[in-house]
Amino acid sequence: MNIDSHQHFWRYDPARHAWIDESMGLLKRDFLPEDLASELDANGIDASIAVQADQSEEETLFLLDLAERARGVAGVVGWTDLASARIEERLRFFSQYRKLCGFRHVVQSEPDDDFMLRPEFMRGISRLREFGFAYDILIYPKQLPAAIELAGRFPGQRFVVDHLAKPEIKTKSISAWAARIGSIARNPNVHCKLSGLLTEADWRGWTPADFDAYLDVVFEAFGVDRLMFGSDWPVCLLAGSYEQVRQIVEGYVDRNAPGAREKIFGENASRFYDLKAHTNGLAD
Repeated sequence: MNIDSHQHFWRYDPARHAWIDESMGLLKRDFLPEDLASELDANGIDASIAVQADQSEEETLFLLDLAERARGVAGVVGWTDLASARIEERLRFFSQYRKLCGFRHVVQSEPDDDFMLRPEFMRGISRLREFGFAYDILIYPKQLPAAIELAGRFPGQRFVVDHLAKPEIKTKSISAWAARIGSIARNPNVHCKLSGLLTEADWRGWTPADFDAYLDVVFEAFGVDRLMFGSDWPVCLLAGSYEQVRQIVEGYVDRNAPGAREKIFGENASRFYDLKAHTNGLAD
């Protein structure tokens, strides 16, 4: 099974999706499973993981409903308030949904770089393992120190860094990010998604070679068993096509780790999100 570990669906609402500014105008419409299906088919991808874009339980339930009705959605990464005093109750409620694999918070938008180290947030993180949920880390490079500490405090919790922690590819800034990525990768419970590359580069002027140095870093840091392909569709469309996103990762793997294609394009995501447990097998 080839799996896209990171994509989004939404019914566009100007208030709910206020993060979509005028520079992202092409995203101001609905994006649903029927829109993604042709992209998956054209690129040889069998299934995907739908990831939250809005911080509401309403969105989590919306994605879960889509996942139940859409054959190609293997799992969902949703949102709930991990800092809530009622977190155990909410996790118990969500544990009834077979395709819910984990949770995410848009930490990159939090003004406090140490947001993830707040006691109430860590209390929520501490309860995820009991219910079998993973956690997606969405941050900027400046927030990596907090992520490093978080991962070290919860060695039994499965974490995955989204979008390589958004290195500044456009400005070719790499050294500080690379050192911190190396630090977080030393925690064996942390994985990384090969996603979001195009939108961190020059949207209109990138070349495939722009990404090699950043991919070199994460392949060296995480190895081929803790990396997974993700398209970040439809956000990726701001800078390129689904096919271009796939080709960048696939081309790098073919040149540098040719024996790892099945791991990076499916096996690692399936294992990390425990998709067999969440879907009763990937064939349904």
